[in-house]
Amino acid sequence: MTRDLSEGDPATPDYDPSTMITSAQSPAPYSQPIPEAERQRAISAYWSERQNYLAGVRKVPELRKKFVQALAIYTLRRALWSFGFFPVFIAFWVPLVMSSFNPVVLINEVLPALQGFVGANPEVQANTISTLLTAWLSVGFFFLVFDFVLTPFKSPYQYEADVHMRAWEQSNHDQLPDKV
Repeated sequence: MTRDLSEGDPATPDYDPSTMITSAQSPAPYSQPIPEAERQRAISAYWSERQNYLAGVRKVPELRKKFVQALAIYTLRRALWSFGFFPVFIAFWVPLVMSSFNPVVLINEVLPALQGFVGANPEVQANTISTLLTAWLSVGFFFLVFDFVLTPFKSPYQYEADVHMRAWEQSNHDQLPDKV
């Protein structure tokens, strides 16, 4: 006959039912808190390793060329969206909405304005063109600022550092404290 030792024996003199540990109450293996100093040391080691790696990676010519190319593509893409798509979309969308999505009404409203522009003197035409150019640029800069804020640049250096730090975390896993 076998006896379950986790339940204790009421016949023994040092039996205390409040200290019994059942399988549902088993303590967590990592129940001790991590000291703050150790935690700060590990965080400091992580950021120190990351900064050292970034300093070394910035000296690699291939990555520098990749960084400049990525920055140029990012800036060109943001500028094309902000000055190409959004002002043109708004310039066609607002009049279409005002004409209740009826292209015939839109053309009938726009034709007299175009005929007046063609028949006007050069000073009025220049003033109208400069007003349209100012509106185009203001809408473009407005969207450019928000586009830079909403879609920040992702540096190839940061990507390389992220990959390196994942590998570094794996190799130093037992030296780092558990994530909170």
